[in-house]
Amino acid sequence: MRAGIIVILIVSLGKLVAQDPEFSQYYSAPLYLNPGFAGTASDHRFIANYRNQWPSITNGFVTYAFSYDYSLHDLNSGIGVLLMVDKAGTAGLRSTQLNFQYAYKVHVADKFVFSPGLNFGIGSRNVDMDKLVFYDQLNPDDPNNPNPSSPNYQNIGSKMYFDFGFGGLAYGRKIWLGFSMSHLNKPNRSLKEDQSIIPVKTTIHGGIRIPLSNGLFKRDKVAAIAPSFVYKKQANFDQFDIGTYFLYEPIVIGLWYRGIPIMQNVADNLSQDAIVVILGFQLQKIEFSYSYDLTVSELGPSIGGAHEVALKYMLNTPRSDRNKKKEKVIPCPAFYRH
Repeated sequence: MRAGIIVILIVSLGKLVAQDPEFSQYYSAPLYLNPGFAGTASDHRFIANYRNQWPSITNGFVTYAFSYDYSLHDLNSGIGVLLMVDKAGTAGLRSTQLNFQYAYKVHVADKFVFSPGLNFGIGSRNVDMDKLVFYDQLNPDDPNNPNPSSPNYQNIGSKMYFDFGFGGLAYGRKIWLGFSMSHLNKPNRSLKEDQSIIPVKTTIHGGIRIPLSNGLFKRDKVAAIAPSFVYKKQANFDQFDIGTYFLYEPIVIGLWYRGIPIMQNVADNLSQDAIVVILGFQLQKIEFSYSYDLTVSELGPSIGGAHEVALKYMLNTPRSDRNKKKEKVIPCPAFYRH
């Protein structure tokens, strides 16, 4: 019954405004954060992301992402492919988007690079009506319901749309700053003849890597802290995340706060969302990290927070010594060894 109500709300409103799914481990989903990240790793990079939000709620929000990118050093360019799948509800409301990205590397100085990037996406949205049971199907002989409701939803199908965005990333060995704008064409992904517009999303992010080499930290290990931030705005929604990573090879520990406590985006409610704890390790070719979102908003811990896993694999390819000297690699936490 609740599933049917969800679908009714989805398709009956005259105009809906959609909001993007988000990852807590931003730098473990670099192509989703900013197309300027395409090709910022040293070789072939494969990343898989999984997020289960509000697991205590039946059929909550589950998001998958799979990406690949590669640096074309001879062309000062990077290319990337990103597949996103987001599912919600008993009826399996599914949003899928395949993105193609290109970034060009401008060497502003000897150790500083500006990487503008473009994102072209093809998206689809659908719902499985066979998984829903409506009132008239449970009570076909009810005299108060002479007109079956379920046939009214038989014409709900899938929706395909084109998406476009761009971004830019400036980085050196110890600092990075980027921005991106998604859904510049404001695609409509309504399942009927109404509107379900994806509003433009603006993201600003940055950070700094501070090496630690004295005291308790051995010099044969890479030790650093990396304070960073991410700010996002989409329609009437905005969110500010601030935190830091502690890096001591091969261990990575992160602590983040999500929310804007000095602002109110809902009447009488402070904009506080979650505390995010991240734990992972980084080896030569494989990186793995797990995070948990501890909800601090009025929703409380009963919804189960959010679990997130990221797995990265680097496929090294041989390069000439001349090309290796040209490599400029982002110093954000995911690539701190470089």
